[in-house]
Amino acid sequence: MTIEQLKQQLTLATVLHYYGLKADKHNRINCPFHDDKTPSMQLYYKTQTCYCFSSNCKTHGKSIDVIDFILYKENFTKHQAIKKAQEILGYQEPNKKDRYQKDLSKEQFLGNMFQYFRNAINNSKPAKDYLQKRGLDFTKLEVGYNSGQFHHGARKDENVIAQALEYGLLLDKGIVGRTGEKAYGVFGKWSICFALKNKENEVTGLYFRSTLNDDKAKHFYLKDRSGIYPNYPNPNTKKLILTEAIIDCATLLQIPKIKENFSLISCFGTNGLNEEILNAIKELKQLEEIVFMFDSDEAGKQAVEKYSKLLQEEIPGVTLSVVEVPNNDVNETLQLHNESIFLELLESKKDIFLSTEVESLDTQLNKKSAESVQSAREPRAEPKTVTDFLSDKSLLQNLNQLIEQAGIIGEENSRLLLFLITISYLNKSPLHGIVQGSSGSGKTHIISRIADLMPQEDVLRFTRITESSLYNWGEFDLFQKIIIIEDLDGLKEDALYALREFISNQVLRSSVTIKDKKGNNKSSHKIVKGQFSSLSATTKGETYEDNMSRSFLIAVDESKEQTQRIIQYQNRRNAGEVSSDEQQKAISFIQKLVRNLKFYEVINPYATKLHLPEKVHKIRRLNEMYQAVIKQVTFLNQYQRKLTKDNQLLTTIEDIEQATEILFESIVLKVDELDGSLRQFFERLKKYVKNESQEFLQREIRQEFNMSKTQLQRFINSLLELEYIKYSGGYANKGIKYKISFWDNHQKLRTEIKDFLQNQIQELKNKV
Repeated sequence: MTIEQLKQQLTLATVLHYYGLKADKHNRINCPFHDDKTPSMQLYYKTQTCYCFSSNCKTHGKSIDVIDFILYKENFTKHQAIKKAQEILGYQEPNKKDRYQKDLSKEQFLGNMFQYFRNAINNSKPAKDYLQKRGLDFTKLEVGYNSGQFHHGARKDENVIAQALEYGLLLDKGIVGRTGEKAYGVFGKWSICFALKNKENEVTGLYFRSTLNDDKAKHFYLKDRSGIYPNYPNPNTKKLILTEAIIDCATLLQIPKIKENFSLISCFGTNGLNEEILNAIKELKQLEEIVFMFDSDEAGKQAVEKYSKLLQEEIPGVTLSVVEVPNNDVNETLQLHNESIFLELLESKKDIFLSTEVESLDTQLNKKSAESVQSAREPRAEPKTVTDFLSDKSLLQNLNQLIEQAGIIGEENSRLLLFLITISYLNKSPLHGIVQGSSGSGKTHIISRIADLMPQEDVLRFTRITESSLYNWGEFDLFQKIIIIEDLDGLKEDALYALREFISNQVLRSSVTIKDKKGNNKSSHKIVKGQFSSLSATTKGETYEDNMSRSFLIAVDESKEQTQRIIQYQNRRNAGEVSSDEQQKAISFIQKLVRNLKFYEVINPYATKLHLPEKVHKIRRLNEMYQAVIKQVTFLNQYQRKLTKDNQLLTTIEDIEQATEILFESIVLKVDELDGSLRQFFERLKKYVKNESQEFLQREIRQEFNMSKTQLQRFINSLLELEYIKYSGGYANKGIKYKISFWDNHQKLRTEIKDFLQNQIQELKNKV
């Protein structure tokens, strides 16, 4: 059937009836595409089109046909809307002459009612407010709202009332209303509504959750409950997430990466993994893993323990994992964090039966329950004591939150790596970092803010270093100090050479001329010892290759998302929503934390088992740096680590795992021959041109990326020199054309490196 034939056969009246919409006597309806209080959509049955006259509507100015109506109503693509139109075409309007519709099944009736409830969301402010408060987006979810009005006024229909009584949506309490007509109680009134579906994807049950603050009546299920939320999983499912509650499952359904990689099923509470759900799971022949994401309370943990044992017996060979949510449940975690936390939690999920200890699952989960719930609920500016903070098993996570509270927005792993590099000045082998980014990207800001977190008596800040100045310090003036170089680009080669020597050997030795007591010149040996950590900022990372190979290279995040985060923070600060007192408290507490760290030598018993990918440039030096960061993580975790008889800290696998996660981006940059900002530009360029045959001009790239001419020219010259792009034509006065000549797969490389490192850590865990 062609699209034109579909439009001819599918009438506007059929579509409206399918969605439970009724026109008034002037052929107008409340527009379903915006919050419409008075009918503003005019229906034209002769042309089978409609038009919304409200300027607030996303369709304003467009004449809408039946397919467009479905497209906007369901938030579909054109292809999906056509498929839905074909489905609606097979829908037959019930015969309204019969009081009782014998030909309408329970599934058809509940499906129609659920569609009516979904339509009601658009015109219900209480429902929208409730969903927004719970972090749920009704445009992404199949969710409705029951206002209790579906059997009143113009919507009154004896057939609907009869079936609503049969299936439990209306309750006959023998009440007579003020008009003398029979009145009914409404089941699930003033509640949001979710559909339970059978194997054929038909609605077989409805779940209601009250929007009122009434603790006595929060949840409602229709009688004779059957069906699964959100639906039966795809038969080819390999990974399945089980949640304790429907609203938790709906929360996860909004996250594209989770929806793409997992199937989801909601249990009906801690005792709600029923026979229907169990049978549905058992039918998944390709299933590899089941992940529990239940509440963090005692009942939730006991339910995970009970059902994991049941599933182990019923479906042997399937991996059973658990995700420990930091707050009470999945939905509350979304309200207090952003969506990315769930991807991180899934990365750190635990295999339930991997542990060989005799402890019950409940005991294992309880070990981390108290600190994880407290630490993730909100950033803490001033914990009880510094010792308590350093003894917390979630130290790195809590510290990262505190760093953000101190004013460093985004850059989660980068800011933590910079912090570890900076506090290494307390050790015998300090580390050094170079922050690389384009002009105005915030590289100087981030190193300055990290320096603010350190004891200020130990910090030396320089905008410029002359050629001989580093040789002229006293022997111990740079001992256990932090050096901040705000502009590495301003240093001449002699100054860079001295800095390299300090980084490599921690000492500068020079032969100088001095005058003796008689005024005669004589040669002397001058020594400056430099046990210091350093942070530098540059726009031209590739210029300082010798310095880069001795330092950790950190690229500033110049993405649109990071820019938006920074702008939002600036706006909040200017609006007075960011407390400067709380910020200063966080800074002061971190300074106390650094002062309480004691020097220890660190022994890594797993060092010989750790390797880096062979693709890494200067692998010898990077391997030493990788081992150094692992030691720094152990050093920071010193209040939680065991000491040898020689008073040395012992590294754990957890330290290695944390260090690898923090250092990953720096390792990728060491593999890549493009520096950080150049790589980010090249990846954006590939997305823009889409294929190797597409030509581009500097002008169009400059306008598209909102980039200065100088900055773009530097990127273009670098890519030409490295043969990533080439000239393809044009003229200097009309614009030179370029093409991408080397289309590398950077994402694949990142994945390979990450898999390599994660597999290495997993092998260590398996041997323990």
